[in-house]
Amino acid sequence: MEQSGIFSPLESIEYSEGSVVSKTIIKKPSGNITLFAFDKGEGLAEHSSPHEALVGLLDGKAEITIGETSYNLQAGQSIILPANIPHSLKASEKFKMMLTMIKD
Repeated sequence: MEQSGIFSPLESIEYSEGSVVSKTIIKKPSGNITLFAFDKGEGLAEHSSPHEALVGLLDGKAEITIGETSYNLQAGQSIILPANIPHSLKASEKFKMMLTMIKD
């Protein structure tokens, strides 16, 4: 991404049939910002990270499970993924999100 340029996160990544697409916006030692586009039914299997992250839905609907609790999010909503807690994501319908990961 061009620094100091205006951009629309929603329009900066496209869906791909049967796939998960990712695009890194910022990658620094202190953290990353990445856009994702998930086709309906696609997802990320349960995993954990040593870093906290903020997921912001830009479009569509997703089921996000953190530990034993599932949350249904829609465009305009956000959720914090705590460090070291297993989580997974699944596209209830196709969705786009911006992930902001904060490293120690």
